[in-house]
Amino acid sequence: MWFSFWRPRDRFSLDELRYLTDQLQKVRIINEVNKDFVVEALRSIAELITYGDQHDSSFFDFFMEKQVMGEFVRMLQMSKSMIISLQILQTLSIMIQNLRTEHAIYIVSFPLYVEAIRYAFHEESMIRTAVRALTLNVYHVGDGPVNRFVSKAPYDGYFSDLISFFRKQCIDLNGLVSEIPQKTEPDRTTAILAAVDEIEDNLYYFSDVISAGIPDVGRLITDNILQLLILPLLLPSLRLDALKESPIGPVTSLYLLCCILRIVKIKDLSNAIAAALFCPLEAFLPYAEPKVNGHVTNGNCHESHHQLENNNAAVDEQLGVTTELSTSHVYPEDVTKQVSSTRSLHGLRDILLSYVVSGNSQLVMGSLNVLATLLQTKAVAELDEAMLDALGILPQRKQHKKLLLVSGVWLQALVGEGLGEEQLFSPESCSTKDGISNEIGGYLQRLKEDYGVACSSSEFGKSSRTHRFQVLDALVSLFCRPGVPAEILWDGGWLLRQLLPYSEAEFNSQHLKLLKDSYRDCCNALVKETRGTWPDLLVTVLSDEWKKCKRAIEASSPRKEPKCILLPLQKSSSDDVHNDSSVSYGEKMCEQVKVFVLLHQLQIFCLGRALPEQPPFYPPADTPGASRARTAGIDGSIPKPGTELRLVDTVPCRIAFERGKERHFSFLAISIGTSGWILLLEEFPQKQQYGVVRVTAPLAGSSPRIDEKHPKWLHLRIRPSTLPFVDSGRPAALGTPRKAKPKTLVDGRWTLAFRDEESCKYALSMLLEEIDLQSNEVERRLRPMLNLDEPPATETHFGPPSASSSTVTSTSSTT
Repeated sequence: MWFSFWRPRDRFSLDELRYLTDQLQKVRIINEVNKDFVVEALRSIAELITYGDQHDSSFFDFFMEKQVMGEFVRMLQMSKSMIISLQILQTLSIMIQNLRTEHAIYIVSFPLYVEAIRYAFHEESMIRTAVRALTLNVYHVGDGPVNRFVSKAPYDGYFSDLISFFRKQCIDLNGLVSEIPQKTEPDRTTAILAAVDEIEDNLYYFSDVISAGIPDVGRLITDNILQLLILPLLLPSLRLDALKESPIGPVTSLYLLCCILRIVKIKDLSNAIAAALFCPLEAFLPYAEPKVNGHVTNGNCHESHHQLENNNAAVDEQLGVTTELSTSHVYPEDVTKQVSSTRSLHGLRDILLSYVVSGNSQLVMGSLNVLATLLQTKAVAELDEAMLDALGILPQRKQHKKLLLVSGVWLQALVGEGLGEEQLFSPESCSTKDGISNEIGGYLQRLKEDYGVACSSSEFGKSSRTHRFQVLDALVSLFCRPGVPAEILWDGGWLLRQLLPYSEAEFNSQHLKLLKDSYRDCCNALVKETRGTWPDLLVTVLSDEWKKCKRAIEASSPRKEPKCILLPLQKSSSDDVHNDSSVSYGEKMCEQVKVFVLLHQLQIFCLGRALPEQPPFYPPADTPGASRARTAGIDGSIPKPGTELRLVDTVPCRIAFERGKERHFSFLAISIGTSGWILLLEEFPQKQQYGVVRVTAPLAGSSPRIDEKHPKWLHLRIRPSTLPFVDSGRPAALGTPRKAKPKTLVDGRWTLAFRDEESCKYALSMLLEEIDLQSNEVERRLRPMLNLDEPPATETHFGPPSASSSTVTSTSSTT
């Protein structure tokens, strides 16, 4: 029968519609033979109905008379093929999107919507996507009866089912985040990112639904997110001692809070979440029972919980949601030791700040992201300024604006413009110095009346200024904490600059002392690095990290997305205390530089100075004429293999780069500015006192020592000429997967044999002397960065070092 579909006919005619409908009604089974016909027939019918809606009403009359919508439903029920289901959903979505007559919208929209939402939680993601596209078209019809239809019983239950399904996805995500890694790190990261994409797609769908502008639907989504997710699950999970009681851990909870605030732009929802942060943990205990599907209406919390347990039991069973609290999740042991007891803290806000002060890296990053997201939420006008002020994170420029407004009220009273003394000092005209504002009180009252979450007024006895100092205390403590990854500290620096963009005005003497002490410790550590393994790269790394840190803390938004909270932190070779490789020392050096740069920039900020674009360095010094480099004939360029040099002050030696193949060289160590090399030269037979460079290696990090049993042997460690992440620009950002495995660099080991003990000792002294000269020059170049209290010297140079003083050569040969 389906072959007759292709006979010639007027495509846009009632006869064509009649023929397609007749053929569709004859279908009794859908299989591989006829599924293509069914798909094409469905597509063509949608096209004809859309055409008729604009040109000929008889098309839609026929559609209703023959109950073609019923045929669509029959096809959907009959087919086991995802292709057919997708085509039907897409067909109906196209019709809703394009039909314009009222009559067509009512007869098509209602049965279509009812049938489509039955597939909203299908196991195939493509089916779910098609349902979402169709429902969005229904919501955007913009017709009153359609809006009432989707937002009233029984079809308003779709939105609670939607949040319940989303809740299950959140619990599944937590399982990936908190499980003991059984897969390799890239596989685990891939699984987490896939789950994150699904989570964020759902949130963007919620946002798209809200953007349709149906008030009751926005209220339904807000209520269900609060009742099914935020209040019973996410907020109680912020405390560490709930790790074994809740199906979601604090790290996952912090991530989800960030995403909901960032994506679902509902003012009431954002302010309700922010207001709930003031509530003590005990306020959420009614929600933290094993069955949490509470639905609070009329202010009766216990009745509502019981009612929703009955209403949603079937939904939970269908979606596979476990409503009993799980104890099977495994969390890292060190997490439970980070904060001794969060029960003693007054509210969830205090818990966030405690994580900044003493939590592990993921908890610090998550808490900073929540605070940053609240600031960004204010930027798009979802969060009241009074809420930020009470949380202690209202930016200083907003505080100034607020003070100006208050000052205006006083000035108006002083000049007699309508405000008497009673009005001036009334609670409505005063600031929030002795309590919370009316706006916050309104949201707290709503939490109590609508959702059964009560917060006593004693929680708000402190002024917003006190809360602001608590945030500053936490950030200063963070900057002074050892062991926190530098890029997390940079995130704290961004938040601080948002709160205090101008100067040190809000810092107290204790803050300044702590910051200065930490800065001095970093200065001492940096000076040690000038005598370490990588002094030749120190100026270059400082220059690069200065620019990156400045961009990071002065950016308009945080550098990383919230999903970085969930990803396993990159482990470097420096994490292994037994790792003695030069690359490990290089990673430690780069991490130390990042911390130093942040604290240095914070010191400049505290002094009220503007941050320069480049760090201050002294310019390179001229190489003395009597130096070994000048005597050998090096003019400042890199001594590459094949370069001809004078054999002055060299020492004959032997070395075997391959077993049984010993070679004779002349040994020479030289330094030029911040760079230095070990050279092995071969003599020119026809040109006395001259030789050719055959092998070069970095001078820094060579760790020379004479063998205890063979005093003619000199042992050297030959490190790579550069670090892989410095050479490529930068290491992978914290919490992000590496796109490719970095090249593994290992240290070489040389053993040089000299003809006698005196020659060996002389070679050692030459190395130590040149290493000392190199380190002294590096320290001299850095001196302006180590003495903030002194005014900049006239010879200070801003910017990266010159090529002659910063470039190092490649290691030509290692064992």
